[in-house]
Amino acid sequence: MPNIPPRRSRKLLVGIVAIAVLALVGFFWLSPAKKNEYLTATVQRADLENAVLATGVLQALKQVEVGAQVSGQLKSLKVVLGQTVKKGDWLAEIDPVISQNTLAQEQAKLENLQAQKLAKEVRVKQAELSWARQREMLAQDAAARQDMESADTELRALRADAVSLDAQIRQQKLALASAQTNLSYTRIVAPIDGDVVSISTLEGQTVVASFQVPTLMKLADLSTMTVKAQVSEADVVRVRPGQPVYFTILGDPDKRYYGTLRAVQPSPEKINNAVFFNALFDVPNPDRTLRVDMTAQVAIMLGEAKQALTIPLTALGARDKEGRREVRVLMPDQSVQTRHVRVGITNNFQAQALEGLKEGDNVITGDASALEKADDGNGRGKH
Repeated sequence: MPNIPPRRSRKLLVGIVAIAVLALVGFFWLSPAKKNEYLTATVQRADLENAVLATGVLQALKQVEVGAQVSGQLKSLKVVLGQTVKKGDWLAEIDPVISQNTLAQEQAKLENLQAQKLAKEVRVKQAELSWARQREMLAQDAAARQDMESADTELRALRADAVSLDAQIRQQKLALASAQTNLSYTRIVAPIDGDVVSISTLEGQTVVASFQVPTLMKLADLSTMTVKAQVSEADVVRVRPGQPVYFTILGDPDKRYYGTLRAVQPSPEKINNAVFFNALFDVPNPDRTLRVDMTAQVAIMLGEAKQALTIPLTALGARDKEGRREVRVLMPDQSVQTRHVRVGITNNFQAQALEGLKEGDNVITGDASALEKADDGNGRGKH
């Protein structure tokens, strides 16, 4: 191997180092700068609604507790649980024997008073004849004045007794009517059209109606149901009668039942120290799908928009003086443009863009690099 002079060797080494430095500078100079990475969402059209959510319970619009107004043994039940009845249908019978006996006694008392009245009328007629005879004889000086006065007194007394009997007869007729009514109460009939939803007294049991009316069964008209929705005190200020409302049930969560809010009860209910106000609305139930005490997931509509331009709430920035919100848009050339967007209705996740955006725009909802740094700081970065 030929010997390289020392001076030439140093020049060669300097040249190699210079080439390496130039290559390194060129690599960093020519390599593309790292760009920011963003989380984005596409502006798209969708149906948007803003609603107060509540949990409700289904009840029948008309529900009646059928009771017994007379005491006695429940002799027979004429219906079974779940049976549909019409107003006036025979539901049950209380043993009528006691009521029948009472009616017979009251009838006998009336007949006795009426017989006494007939006898009294005969005596009054006889006293009137005697009084007339004494008056005629007194006019001819054929009788003493004392006899005339006695006949007059007798007639007045008998007429008073007749008036008293008339009053007793009227009173006894009222007692007889009450006995007849009590007898009719032993035959219990349906007060409304509806279904038998519960039976609380069975055949053979004795019911006592002395202090309160004992309940035998419950009837409910299931053709129309009432939903009692529990609205929190934070949301009740936004709820008022006339607002559209819908609900779903646990057994069929994809089907919506629609109605209109009828009333909001002014007095609250406390459940585990939380305050709720009952909002009421009615829905038709022709096929009897809805049942009493079902749970309803209720949405009271505050606003809705069909096929609105929607963006995530996380895309909304600061509000300007005109009430518009700043929204950053990622352009096709990867540049970021800030726009001022007028916002319509919102819910917990999305907002309606009324102006400032168009369908297909990519709005920035977050910074991916910042998200990665946060993940790394929490020990959940990439491995």
